[in-house]
Amino acid sequence: MPIALTIAGSDPSGGAGIQADLKTFAAFGVYGASAITAITVQSTRGVESATPLEADLVTAQIEEVAGDLAIDATKIGMLATAAIVEAVAATIKELELPLVVVDPVLVSTSGTRLLDDDGIRALCTELLPVARVVTPNVPEVEALTGIRVDSMAAARDAARRLHKMGAAAVIVTGGHGEWEQDVVDLLFDGHQFHELRTPRVHGRETHGTGCTFASAVAAGLALGQPLAEAAASAQQYVAGAIAHAPGIGHGRGPLNHFWNWIRRP
Repeated sequence: MPIALTIAGSDPSGGAGIQADLKTFAAFGVYGASAITAITVQSTRGVESATPLEADLVTAQIEEVAGDLAIDATKIGMLATAAIVEAVAATIKELELPLVVVDPVLVSTSGTRLLDDDGIRALCTELLPVARVVTPNVPEVEALTGIRVDSMAAARDAARRLHKMGAAAVIVTGGHGEWEQDVVDLLFDGHQFHELRTPRVHGRETHGTGCTFASAVAAGLALGQPLAEAAASAQQYVAGAIAHAPGIGHGRGPLNHFWNWIRRP
């Protein structure tokens, strides 16, 4: 069975972070392992607080898991501090962890900062160069590149800049791209662009979409799919998970991570 490792923060509501990542891996038939970077107090209504772990403890989790399991892909989520970013990047290099998918978690939907300024700089200089692909949404790619993204042309410029900053490939996710009727996830593989389109699913059940998309890409890569195929599969999976959301919580509800499972008696 393929194995994917997620390195991210914990969401006690189960809709985002480590919990969403592990559900997504399971939905794709991939065994999930995890290293927790931060403990958050959050629900569908937003993030109340976040407490990062010591960087050495994060490193120890990764080393213990990677020393026991043969990791096929690695997903990076919330890292919280520059020290954790640097520790994770160094450990990826030392252990040669494969197929790194970086979801640059900077700010929660409710506005809580989840990575400080030093951490953002460290992400750009230390983590992007080890990434197989980075999967920012529009606000994240704007923060990382300084380019205002208000059109597909601007999204292409931002993707090129992230590639020049070190990422082998970039997917600018299109959920915030209101200039398009459809959701258009823009993949730049370092050579050419691919526009992945799906009808926009309207509703408030969007808690954890970024985590889930990145994890689905990592799961596809762990299964041996080419990047474009993994990205297209992730897009369809997230759209279905939103459309079949369970409708729970008093804020932006979570997705249904197991919407496409075959029901058996």
